[in-house]
Amino acid sequence: MDWVDLRSDTVTKPTRAMREAMLDAEVGDDVYGEDPTVNALQQRLASDLGFEAGLFVPSGTQSNLVALMSHCERGDEYIVGADAHTYKFEGGGAAVLGSIQPQPLPHDVDGTLPLDKVAAAIKPIDPHFARTRLLALENTWHGRVLPLNYLRAAHAFTRERGLALHLDGARLYNAAVACGVPARDIAQHFDSVSICLSKGLGAPVGSVLVGSTALIDKARRWRKVTGGSWRQAGILAAACLYALDHHVARLADDHARAARLANGLREISGVKLLGHHTNMVFIDVPAERLKELDAHLRAASIRISIGYLPTLRLVTHLDVDDAGVERVIEAFKSFFASH
Repeated sequence: MDWVDLRSDTVTKPTRAMREAMLDAEVGDDVYGEDPTVNALQQRLASDLGFEAGLFVPSGTQSNLVALMSHCERGDEYIVGADAHTYKFEGGGAAVLGSIQPQPLPHDVDGTLPLDKVAAAIKPIDPHFARTRLLALENTWHGRVLPLNYLRAAHAFTRERGLALHLDGARLYNAAVACGVPARDIAQHFDSVSICLSKGLGAPVGSVLVGSTALIDKARRWRKVTGGSWRQAGILAAACLYALDHHVARLADDHARAARLANGLREISGVKLLGHHTNMVFIDVPAERLKELDAHLRAASIRISIGYLPTLRLVTHLDVDDAGVERVIEAFKSFFASH
């Protein structure tokens, strides 16, 4: 039986058609700027999102890192959500490698950072303090889509305060599809945007950072310093271009399947539905049953991320179809019916 893997949308495998596009990719040496497929991907995303330039990198973590290091100098500070990926799940890279101080703030329940709290966190111009240079947001955040009116307000706020504004847009296209707007309508509010192609869009590897030509020139140097330069990367860029051409609109299917999964789990005694947002479903189950539940699901060829906390995140993606969603619901039903 094929596995239904709900651990993350990073587990997707390239489709046959994507593999064929990779096989046919025209390539060159990207360190010399000579890979035509990489160049096409960088220009495609920059143009689509309204920026001057783009930079193809191996991972979203590196894309965010080189963005932060390009916006900030040693001893500078960026303001970020306390549960944001750039702060909590990227190894402290900005501090370790960039000597950039993070100033984390609690998120509101919708994923926004209240701008009055951001204002209060900005440091005075004084030798005692790090220099506040940047506000970093994330969209989607735990599947939640940041409201468009908030993005407009955040843009105006950062212009007034002399801050740059960066978006960790790992799931930018999920947000755009959920809002029913072009991704450019979200990206236009930011000075830089990191886009991950290997999550819901289904490419095997790669993220692109977009911004001004000057910013991307800095980021290209930091990509080299952090070990991210690559050679005939057009094979991977071709997968990303295929994803942009064929896998954006279908994100709505993932959102619909997450809603179906949430509705099915809602009816099961022993499962507490906390909510679902875009392609993510959050539930609580009794902590003492986590190991048994994991074993039960694996016996049914279902994988979910189970740790030590009762809150679980289930993520739909292009390798999860309608039948897979129904299998998951039935597996949860059978587990809690027998316990």
